[in-house]
Amino acid sequence: MLELVNVTKKYGFLGHEDSYVLKGIMLKVAKGQSLVIVGPSGSGKSTLLNIIGALDLPTTGQVLLDSKDLTKLREPELAKVRNMEIGFVFQLHHLLPQCTVLENVLVPTLVNKRGDSQQEVKERALNLLQRVGLKDHVLHRPGELSGGERQRVAVVRALINRPRLLLADEPTGSLDEATAETIADLLVELNKSEGVALIVVTHSLRLAGRIGHVMELTDGLLKDRSRG
Repeated sequence: MLELVNVTKKYGFLGHEDSYVLKGIMLKVAKGQSLVIVGPSGSGKSTLLNIIGALDLPTTGQVLLDSKDLTKLREPELAKVRNMEIGFVFQLHHLLPQCTVLENVLVPTLVNKRGDSQQEVKERALNLLQRVGLKDHVLHRPGELSGGERQRVAVVRALINRPRLLLADEPTGSLDEATAETIADLLVELNKSEGVALIVVTHSLRLAGRIGHVMELTDGLLKDRSRG
């Protein structure tokens, strides 16, 4: 479903030679697969995830989603891919403070609809919120929720358009240990029940161990930890 072919990323700094953050990354992710990318701070994990999610472009290489090269698409096409095919969960939930939980979840459905009726979309939102334990919080605003509850809303929002790929960048970084484990378990459960491929970036080996196949990004290279 997803393939990265010789992806590189370099940044140029005034007075310095170009610095490569990613060096010829090769990666294949199948439908419904779960994958964790670990590595030290500053190793390029978030940069890699942004490239996978079409939020950034590689310096060279290809990013193929269902054999479609995202690096060749124009911004309007990329925006549609980001909204309909890819879900994002970040360390900070980025919920709209003036909107209710239900309204926040429905924000991605306001454009590029799949043809579902408003009622069908609302029913999916309510069903997902019930599955993550927020049935009684749909009319609450983010300021009335705990950190873990806000992050669960962010996960539901990322799934509302039935994406094929869910990307999570340090999704538990701002949470306490017990809440972090709850979010990790939720991501695993939704990965299986929704059939969505999951890629999680984290520096936490504890979190990585709860989610699945682990790869490590160091010195710009991606190594499969399961193979030594």
